Amino acid sequence: MHQSQTPPLTADPAGREKFRVASFADLDTRTLHDLLKLRIDVFVVEQEAAYPELDGRDVEPGTRHLWFSRGGRPIAYLRLLADPGGVERIGRVVVAPEARGGGYAGRLMTEALAVVGARPCVLDAQAQLADFYARHGFTVSGPEYVEDGIAHVPMRREPT
Repeated sequence: MHQSQTPPLTADPAGREKFRVASFADLDTRTLHDLLKLRIDVFVVEQEAAYPELDGRDVEPGTRHLWFSRGGRPIAYLRLLADPGGVERIGRVVVAPEARGGGYAGRLMTEALAVVGARPCVLDAQAQLADFYARHGFTVSGPEYVEDGIAHVPMRREPT
């Protein structure tokens, strides 16, 4: 596997991380490239899952892209999809390898759930991360299944 030459990132006590939310139409080409590269580097290359990462949902009008960046680079990302029936769907949750352990996934989930507000929300969690999502109010809502060689569980969070 190719090893990154990117220096490790840590939480910035001065608060220089920037949180962003954008629709597809509001993303500039460089940002779109960097977000997709982060997703592909982790989900396709690191996790060795050959699947259609670009599935067409990124461009849907109801999709919002949420991320933290530091030094102009995305370090944590997720997308929020508008599913039928007023349900929000969180997906593609990813933290750059050099930023892991810095609390970014939790901060990103907190921000995403603030955007979701009082609407129901679903996600398909990698099974080993179900406890992480449970800490954000999600409960397992169906049987475990394998997708692209990785065990997943569907999870749901009801409005509070």
